[in-house]
Amino acid sequence: MPPPAGPSWPLDDGLAVRDELLAAYADPERGYHDTTHLTEVLARVDELAAAGVPFEHLPVRLAAWFHDAVYDGERDAEERSAAWAEHALPGLVDDAVVVEVVRLVRLTESHRPEEGDANGCVLSDADLGILAAPAERYAAYVSDVRAEYAHLDDETFAAGRRVVLTDLVGKPRLFHTSYALERWEDAARANVAAELG
Repeated sequence: MPPPAGPSWPLDDGLAVRDELLAAYADPERGYHDTTHLTEVLARVDELAAAGVPFEHLPVRLAAWFHDAVYDGERDAEERSAAWAEHALPGLVDDAVVVEVVRLVRLTESHRPEEGDANGCVLSDADLGILAAPAERYAAYVSDVRAEYAHLDDETFAAGRRVVLTDLVGKPRLFHTSYALERWEDAARANVAAELG
């Protein structure tokens, strides 16, 4: 199923913030972490919601919008994305939602939510869902990630990519909601194993 035409903003207002985020995701320097990625993550959040997975919809959807707001290949991108949310959201949502969005954005650095963290499990699963994509989409994803690191030679990129993927598949499970675990885990592990091979 193709993703929706564009990402759906979860607030009635804050359109200036939305437009700043859309501009960031549309930066031509981005390969994978672009508007398509944002749209796909939000579509997977919607899929999990439609399947009855319990979570707090507003903070998770806002965290999806902010989780790659800053993406430049530097190690502190998640922290700078969280800081953006912390600065932009007060006045649009209550303080507790701001705190939760910031926490969730930071969580996407490791994709290791605690077992009872429903919001973290949903956002992590939605973000990593690309790993379970059909072969053609997965190949495009890998190509787009490579484009983001065009400044690295092939050997350096391959070594770094291997570290990231090995860390991911070293987790007891890639996905944390029962829905994603049942439907995405095997395909994701097969895709990653094929890429590592």
